[in-house]
Amino acid sequence: MHPLRKYPSSLPRPTIKELYRSLFPSQQPICHRATRKTPVTVAFYNTSTTTRRTRPQQLLSRKNSNNNSSQFLFSRSITTTSARHNAASPKPKSHDRGPPSEETTQTDFKALDVLGATPAPSTSIDACLWDGFHLNSGVKIVGGKGALLVAGEAFAWVPWKGKKGGFVNEKGQFEVDDEAWGVLALMWPKPDLLIIGVGKQMRPLSPKTKQYINSLGIRIEIQDTRNAAAQFNLLATERGVSSVAAALIPLGEGR
Repeated sequence: MHPLRKYPSSLPRPTIKELYRSLFPSQQPICHRATRKTPVTVAFYNTSTTTRRTRPQQLLSRKNSNNNSSQFLFSRSITTTSARHNAASPKPKSHDRGPPSEETTQTDFKALDVLGATPAPSTSIDACLWDGFHLNSGVKIVGGKGALLVAGEAFAWVPWKGKKGGFVNEKGQFEVDDEAWGVLALMWPKPDLLIIGVGKQMRPLSPKTKQYINSLGIRIEIQDTRNAAAQFNLLATERGVSSVAAALIPLGEGR
């Protein structure tokens, strides 16, 4: 079948822009220049109408009017941000907060220390030594002896003397004979809590020793000697020396 019309091959092909102008000669593109942080709208609309149609999303529509005119709309929003917002804030040049405030409504943290005015008990531990302890009353327990603090009294305590392996059994647990707790068995009223310091390193308590102390109606707290002494000082000041007892091993024993 032969073509209806023949065009010479020497004619150049029209561009899309030329085709658009030839098809819609009455429409003119309008562009707004983009500014920082300002939406940009690019729209093509019919200059013969006064009402402009906009939508937030891209829209391409065609509307037939009474005079067979066409209207196309293309909308696009562009937002730019500055790179300064992503940059890290500069380091402060000085950490000086200025002169102290003179307001009377500030919280005095020293006033919150409810035990600040309470005197420390005489049996509280001032120093844990390699071979003994220094008490708040000025008493010094030295010579590699431990301390048994009960009801405001301090006793030199050496339960591991004459025992094979000291106070550490074959399983690496803290264990002493029942006779070492003879003071607790005789006294009345008995303390509610016994804090045991097992030396420089933490060790578990043997079931035999734990069972005997619990049979006396006394609870047990086992720690290393430094933490046990600090806990005894706090609880003895807060509750009283009659409620808390301590059995402490020097730091140099049981290494």
